[in-house]
Amino acid sequence: MGVKRLVAALLTALLAGCGTATAAPGTPEPARRAPAGTYAVGVRTLTVDAASARPLPVTLWYPADGNAVAAGRFPVVLYSHGLDSLPHLHAGLTTRWAAAGFVVAAPAYPHTRRGARRFDRADVRHQPADGWRVIRHLVRLDTRPGDPLAGHLDVTRFAAAGHSAGGFTTAGMFTSGRSSRLRAGIVIAGGGMAGSFAAPAAPVLFVHGTADPVVPLAVGRAAYRRAGGPAAFLSVLGQGHGEYLTPGRPGFAQVLATTTDFLRWHLYGDPDAARRLPAGANAPALTRYETRPAP
Repeated sequence: MGVKRLVAALLTALLAGCGTATAAPGTPEPARRAPAGTYAVGVRTLTVDAASARPLPVTLWYPADGNAVAAGRFPVVLYSHGLDSLPHLHAGLTTRWAAAGFVVAAPAYPHTRRGARRFDRADVRHQPADGWRVIRHLVRLDTRPGDPLAGHLDVTRFAAAGHSAGGFTTAGMFTSGRSSRLRAGIVIAGGGMAGSFAAPAAPVLFVHGTADPVVPLAVGRAAYRRAGGPAAFLSVLGQGHGEYLTPGRPGFAQVLATTTDFLRWHLYGDPDAARRLPAGANAPALTRYETRPAP
């Protein structure tokens, strides 16, 4: 089957495998030095556009200090779940990103989340726009008097990441004319959408199991070749559709280290993270890491 036909067939196949204050609000400043240690993690929920036809419940994990948001302004990662999944099912990864110094915002999409009243796998095509609604909401929230996160969000530095259908959602956010707030992407067990990876170029990390039975490796490789900016590809050797996202499973440590350093590099400008990437990502019999410059 050709790659184009394979991508078209994926929306059906995916269902089988996705279950798994330092500055005044509204005054963005350059990202500060990347954190040297880790934070405790706080969590809260909110709903974006609660009265609309597509309300979006969002789980937020953030660096914490006791019962408060930790001091500082933190880059934001928008995380998209796969079909028949929910944000908390990805907490093994997202809470660790928050501990590393990122605010992670994970929407539960209206028609592809587990328990959706009207489940519709084809609704994935609408989810990139949902992701942008979350970003706009967080930009406004950063200026909202009295909100605990106000003044703590670096709203000039967002990344998008996601697994499976959430990986396709992530790719679909990198379209022509998008806001420069979106600096980098991580596509896990996913591929491209129509119009994805358009200029302006942005760095994208692809993570894929080499034995993925739901979104075949060829789909991720095709998206990697299409990406218009500098790209990296982490192959999780012999692994399937996402078991490597579970703490303690083979490949998890390498996926966590690679994604965290990728985010530190591109959202904090951390040169040490850039230097660590090849060594931390390559593990004999577990993972293989490769990069290519922008075409």
